[in-house]
Amino acid sequence: MITRLWLSLCILLISVPTALGQYTETINSNRPGNSQGAFAVGKNVLQLELGLGLGQENHDLLNTEASAFSIDYAVRYGLLKERLEINAIGNYQRNEVTFNDGFVTGDFTQANFRLNSVGAKYLLYDPYRKRDLEGPNLYSWKANNTFQWRDLIPAVSVYAGANFDFEDNPFTPEDELTISPRVVIITQNNFLGGWVFVTNIIVDRVTTEFPSYSYILTLTHAFSEKFSAFVENEGIKSDFYADQLFRGGAAYLFNKDFQLDASVLLNWKDTPTRTFFRIGASYRFDMHGEDEYIEETGPDGEPINKKKKKKKRNRRDDVDVEDDGGNPFEDRP
Repeated sequence: MITRLWLSLCILLISVPTALGQYTETINSNRPGNSQGAFAVGKNVLQLELGLGLGQENHDLLNTEASAFSIDYAVRYGLLKERLEINAIGNYQRNEVTFNDGFVTGDFTQANFRLNSVGAKYLLYDPYRKRDLEGPNLYSWKANNTFQWRDLIPAVSVYAGANFDFEDNPFTPEDELTISPRVVIITQNNFLGGWVFVTNIIVDRVTTEFPSYSYILTLTHAFSEKFSAFVENEGIKSDFYADQLFRGGAAYLFNKDFQLDASVLLNWKDTPTRTFFRIGASYRFDMHGEDEYIEETGPDGEPINKKKKKKKRNRRDDVDVEDDGGNPFEDRP
């Protein structure tokens, strides 16, 4: 069954038609939130995202207090097509734990990966491509600058990957090395005024005894070309660990390839209570070439949105000019 699922996902990723590339003039980072955006980084773009965190985790039932240090990372690369991205995503955490039940006191260390996955993301549907082709409404300022019902139609992506959980890991339910699937359905709405809303629906470790199901809702607002802020809610449901996490923070774009960010994480439960402060950075190595466009076909199989390219002809004085479809240049005496 699992083999058939993976095979179906691979066929789906390969068979979906290619479209306009997701490359942007400025860096497209998933930081500082914990969700994945729907769009890929762009063909031949290598992007590194790194964060450091300091926090506290206190568990009332276990009578423990932990000072925590974490490193979260993402390595993203646009491969083969503009819509396709392969990535490695992880979070490593080290806790210095103090145990005190009133009678016995002790210290010990916990360290391992909360998340360590490798996979691929593919954009299945992009509603903004069609709007770009249509261009602005030349007869209505309101149609171009106010909310439209079609704005509720999101871009949709799917992520398929594998978790690598190492042995003796206090943050995962398995005591030995385990490889399990991770699937994420991603939607993204880009609203007027610099608002972006992203949702992630995550199915995790379904082949183990402790499958996990979660969601992430991220709302980001760009106050200017350089500065943006976000709020985020993550809900996790599992027999091993369940929680409601809340994040907020901001990012600053230094240049088109480099971004810095800061954020905080809180929750409302005491088993454990979690408080984290994180800082991070994103940097891309831009090796992107020409943008890639789809050619939508009609019933006859002919492209319906392919732009006609103008041919160039050489004059006798070797100056290149564009032929507009009229008569060719004639020799002059």
